[in-house]
Amino acid sequence: MAAVDPAPASAQYQAKLRSRNHGAAVALDELDKRLLNLMQGAFPIATRPYQHVASQAGISEEEAIDRVARLLAERIIRQVTPIFDTRALGYSSMLVAAKVDSENPWRAATVINAHPGVSHNYLRNHEFNIWFTIATEPDSPLGLEGTLEVLGRLAGAESIRQLPTLKLFKIRMDLEMEGGTEMLAKAVEAAEPAETERQPYDELDVAVIRALQGDMPIVPRPYTPAAAELGMAEERLLEHLRGMQERRLLRRVAAILFHRRAGFSANGMGVWRVPDERIMELGPRMAAFRGISHCYQRPTYEDWPYSVFTMAHGRSKQECDAILDSIAADTGIEERATLYSSTEFKKIRLLYFTEAYRAWEREHAGV
Repeated sequence: MAAVDPAPASAQYQAKLRSRNHGAAVALDELDKRLLNLMQGAFPIATRPYQHVASQAGISEEEAIDRVARLLAERIIRQVTPIFDTRALGYSSMLVAAKVDSENPWRAATVINAHPGVSHNYLRNHEFNIWFTIATEPDSPLGLEGTLEVLGRLAGAESIRQLPTLKLFKIRMDLEMEGGTEMLAKAVEAAEPAETERQPYDELDVAVIRALQGDMPIVPRPYTPAAAELGMAEERLLEHLRGMQERRLLRRVAAILFHRRAGFSANGMGVWRVPDERIMELGPRMAAFRGISHCYQRPTYEDWPYSVFTMAHGRSKQECDAILDSIAADTGIEERATLYSSTEFKKIRLLYFTEAYRAWEREHAGV
């Protein structure tokens, strides 16, 4: 069966897709692209990390810092930041699809965005028109279920569909800046499904996260300010961060890009009807494609038979389609739907162990 268009015929669900080539992209030279690939991959946990990056790019440390600072000022790079593992820290999280007033989705989006655990929120071309990710703290009085109940009521959602992760095959937002469509639509080495259980951590881990999360300074020794705040020797902090990485609390340190400014004007959520007995075989293969940033197994419903979700990023809708078509050709799974985003309501890195979560619960639920 061929890929299907999930958008209902009724005009009330039709959203204008961002499919133009390059969108608001800024011109980048080949060294910029090389540097962006290196910065997204894994920013070193080292005293002078830009020396390592510069060496791989074939430039000086000073030029690497100057270029990264310029790319940040030009809003190609959103931030250079540690990426901690939400699930390993014990936060409850899931993808949620909501059916809200199609005439004024901004009202619902504004309500949803106000929750500090909402990191991504998009308008998509489907009857369920708002898709967002949300996380709640390990000791949240409301919990995830209670939070969604309150959010749905406040947003005036007609219906909310919960789509938790059943199996994580890939989560790595890493745009390929140097290669073209052929590279994005190419499979690389498949990885084993990741564990999603909470991992042990202590007060020092929490202090390190609070000191380091957010925007890191673009300076020769970017870990120094956090070490000073913690009253630790810098090498001791770096050693602790490496240990947090081994314990899966820290995924990596990396540059996060503004997709459209970097030339990636389209993202398509390809959802696949995969037979239950083949999910563990095909999930890792789907995740292996370079143009796929996220790949999960999620629950199915009577009116939603799609069990594997793949997020494709491209410079156009056609490039996203090419990535998903390559997955279909490789796996033999052709029954899919593709949901494109027309509006990005919110996209942030979560901040952990802050007072904002409790403040939201007190204000909106009195707990």
